[in-house]
Amino acid sequence: MACVAAGAWAVGTAVGPITKSSGTAPAGGHSMSALEPGSAAGADGLPGLAVAANGYRLALDQDTVIAGGAQPFRFRILGPAGTPVTRFAVEHDKRLHLVLVRRDTSGYQHMHPEMAADGTWSVPLTLGAAGTYRVFTDFTPEGGPRTTLGADVQVAGDYRPATHDSPTWTSTVDGYGIRLDGELTPGHETSVTMTVTRGGVDVTDLQPYLGAGGHLVALRAADLGYLHVHPAGDGVSAGPRVRFSVEVPTAGRYRLFFDFQHGGRVRTAEFTVDTKAGS
Repeated sequence: MACVAAGAWAVGTAVGPITKSSGTAPAGGHSMSALEPGSAAGADGLPGLAVAANGYRLALDQDTVIAGGAQPFRFRILGPAGTPVTRFAVEHDKRLHLVLVRRDTSGYQHMHPEMAADGTWSVPLTLGAAGTYRVFTDFTPEGGPRTTLGADVQVAGDYRPATHDSPTWTSTVDGYGIRLDGELTPGHETSVTMTVTRGGVDVTDLQPYLGAGGHLVALRAADLGYLHVHPAGDGVSAGPRVRFSVEVPTAGRYRLFFDFQHGGRVRTAEFTVDTKAGS
């Protein structure tokens, strides 16, 4: 068994990934709010790689979570003056989107916390497996730029990483079959289409989710760089096809998470996609 070194963990918390190795996840570490401001994007402009950008900082109340049942998870977005931001523009029907995924890109969750009057956001959080999780906050302050900030949360225990060794173009969840069509070409906006079926029959009564026929999150597998993905056209679709425009900055492997709503319940289909050969 190998433990994650404290120094490597601190660097990963600020800007990038932690090496994936079977071992025991750390039970604690320094506060995310103690990190110095820096760019939230790498040299290629991909956001979500640091806790601060555009004058805003993600401050977690805690950076360790106990595996098991639901527990409160709280955080604040601090503005240029160092005080909590309390006014946010509505994007995709919400003032803030919280996306969470383990560093091996398993355990994806997309949540919408509630904000108290003092700017503290809270949401019940359940993490059932040990490891290092990346938390992304996707928001637009009123009068400010759209911003994605990221920080790491630790769950102690025996860490057994999942692997995604080959591309996957189909996904099955709760009896629904979802097919991904399209290619990712670095440096170019490309269209990808999700086709939803159930029992081999096209689903033509998808319910709107976050103001569109579905919602797509794309993460670069190497470092969990976060991509803003937009529905193509007006975004409204009852199925079976939902289209998105995606532009990836670099070649490599990406993990795509497609949220769709049917029968009053939101489900997530997962895909592993490599950029177009020869790009």
